[in-house]
Amino acid sequence: MTTTAAVPPPAPDQAAGTIPAAGAAPEPVDENIWLEDIYGQEQLAWVREQNARTEELLEDAEYTDLEGRILEVLDSTDRIPMVGKHGEWYYNFWKDRENPRGLWRRTSWDSYRAGSPAWDVLLDVDALAAAEGQDWVFHGANFLRPAAGEPHRRALLAFSPDGGDANRYREFDVEARGFVDPADGGFDLPTGKGNASWLDGDTLLVATTADGLPKTTSSYARTGVRLRRGESLTQAERLFDIPEDHMMAIVAHDSTPGFERTFALDWISFFEKTTSVLRDGEWVQIDVPADVNLSSHRDWLLFRPQRDWTVNGTTHPAGSLLAAGFEDFLAGGRDLAVLFTPDPHTSLQSWSWTRDFLLLNLLRDVSSEIHVLDPRSPGTDSAWAVTVLDACPPLHDVNAFAVDDEDDAEGSDDDGTGGTAAVSEGTAPGAGNDFWLVATGFTTPTTLTRGTLTRDSASDRTPGTPASVASTHEMIRTSPSFFNEVAYEVQQHFAVSKDGTRIPYFQVGAKDLVLDGQNPTQLSGYGGFEISRTPAYSGAIGRAWLERRTEESTSAEGAAPHRRGGVYVVANIRGGGEYGPSWHRAGLQGNRHRAYEDFAAVAKDLISRGVTSRERLGCVGGSNGGLLVGNMLTQYPELFGAVSCGVPLLDMRRYTKLSAGYSWIGEYGDPDDPEQWESIKTFSPYHLLKDGVDYPETFIWTATSDDRVGPVQARKMAARMQAMGIPNVWFHEALEGGHAGASDNRQAAALQSRSQHFLWRALAGREA
Repeated sequence: MTTTAAVPPPAPDQAAGTIPAAGAAPEPVDENIWLEDIYGQEQLAWVREQNARTEELLEDAEYTDLEGRILEVLDSTDRIPMVGKHGEWYYNFWKDRENPRGLWRRTSWDSYRAGSPAWDVLLDVDALAAAEGQDWVFHGANFLRPAAGEPHRRALLAFSPDGGDANRYREFDVEARGFVDPADGGFDLPTGKGNASWLDGDTLLVATTADGLPKTTSSYARTGVRLRRGESLTQAERLFDIPEDHMMAIVAHDSTPGFERTFALDWISFFEKTTSVLRDGEWVQIDVPADVNLSSHRDWLLFRPQRDWTVNGTTHPAGSLLAAGFEDFLAGGRDLAVLFTPDPHTSLQSWSWTRDFLLLNLLRDVSSEIHVLDPRSPGTDSAWAVTVLDACPPLHDVNAFAVDDEDDAEGSDDDGTGGTAAVSEGTAPGAGNDFWLVATGFTTPTTLTRGTLTRDSASDRTPGTPASVASTHEMIRTSPSFFNEVAYEVQQHFAVSKDGTRIPYFQVGAKDLVLDGQNPTQLSGYGGFEISRTPAYSGAIGRAWLERRTEESTSAEGAAPHRRGGVYVVANIRGGGEYGPSWHRAGLQGNRHRAYEDFAAVAKDLISRGVTSRERLGCVGGSNGGLLVGNMLTQYPELFGAVSCGVPLLDMRRYTKLSAGYSWIGEYGDPDDPEQWESIKTFSPYHLLKDGVDYPETFIWTATSDDRVGPVQARKMAARMQAMGIPNVWFHEALEGGHAGASDNRQAAALQSRSQHFLWRALAGREA
């Protein structure tokens, strides 16, 4: 339910640091604060000059060929069109060469399953953008639940005007294939940051910053309202408010028949929130610590604590999954069923309910494992019976999630008590216990499978034994191959960090890789916000890095010359979620250096194993990953020959004052607090630059319309490095595209090509 967005940064006022609030840590002198005016004419002139300089360097014939090959991957019509089921239809959003902004379309199950769907196009976003003179970026659809037996007809469509996080919501009639005219009462919410949820056919629950509604310091919605058809936001009834220094407010409605509930979330900080449910016109807060994540499904309330949580004398470790009856818990009951307990190798990444079963997506040493839990059967190691889904090859990422848990259509072969339904023909009635299975690996193109979960019948098991869950599967789609995967192998290694912690990382390289230290190697990581980096197929990486070849070289005296390809490495450092909340907290705030020590340890391990050398090793990261590689640049320059730093945080003194930065205090700390600034400044790359250091070649890239991190920190870092006379510092700013840096496939191909081509030129295009 999270959203991310930002307000424009304050206009610059002076070359020196701004005057801090009373008691706040002093701001260092900042000669580049003028670049914080994102849309100022002088500032954009500087951006265009930098762009021209970088494009002159990078956009040669090799770049043009590379961009075309990556765009071919992104525009491929053989990609899997992932779908979401609403009623009898399967919906998809699709972008390709002919439709760069995309088509929103649907098809039947028979047609989709057959392999060449007959798509019913509901909305052509390119045509809409042309007609309205606005470069709309489609951000999804939220359907109104229809009355029983009626089709899904009305949806709220979200559009960003520039690829950023702020959206305009417009009511759409899928049967009429058009927007509902506001003159006829159609909902049309002005662009703002927040969320919108259907309460009923004539009412929305909305939290937004549009129309002058108050914002939090983090720039998100502070107020939730009930918006009736025909009203403006300023006329809507205020339902829910949060303090200004909290992160965001969210209001939403669960319309599951028989379990209708209205919720409000006070997102205090990135990792703390309270959840309330509306009862008899009053908000009733669910009584759990703010760092316990909640979710509900029908009768059940699930809990995942971020820290150890003691209830009735029992301590449940961080990352556990617990369950209680929804109404029992609200009434004061505290009997919690333990569904999952983490161990040093295994973490819970996500979960999804079918109608009657709970799917758990786990990682065991960063390889997927899927458990199916049955609330109606007692378990042994879990309160509910557990069946392991046999669908996860080693060193792969596999995720299971429900097709449509609310599908209780009559005619189903499975009533949830032990039928024998498989994937059915036609519109797949009663698909409530069906699930999608999406599997991918570094050298395995993504596959889409559909399955059905059923309980075995009493006649099929020994008397007195609990029911078990069976699964039937059918392969639906396989992504095309974009490079010669069989020539490469995936290995998992463990580096030892400074404090002795073992850090896993994946290495993808040629099967005949020569360990002579001369392989161009790209090291990627993230290490923040409990986000996991897992195996994933990338045709772009395959083409732009693995299959690219150096000029002929020799690996040892007397050896035959050969051309070598790139090695791609993903590090699973602390701060991420690969081993659950404890792995994240180990790299949080004052522990931030552990993440950087972990990444440096992987770099050193690659060098010591002979995979690469300083001259051949580059690193790449975006957003928080941009902060990561910014710290590699400034703290570990001796390890890297090149750094590609995208949409980054870099100025950690002012990050809370720029775009959505205030919302990340829970991750990094508060730089206005003098004591915390003493710690934060030790990982603020903008303030760690020094004269006389042999820095790696550096490419810093961002987007003007990024309203999450914003382009400011990237601009200032590049400007300072260039002013210091540091050679080979390059900057590029896409003028649209939001935090992703791209609004369509063409922009995405250009962005990826610049980063990849820069790294290859720096690492493979010179003598060691």
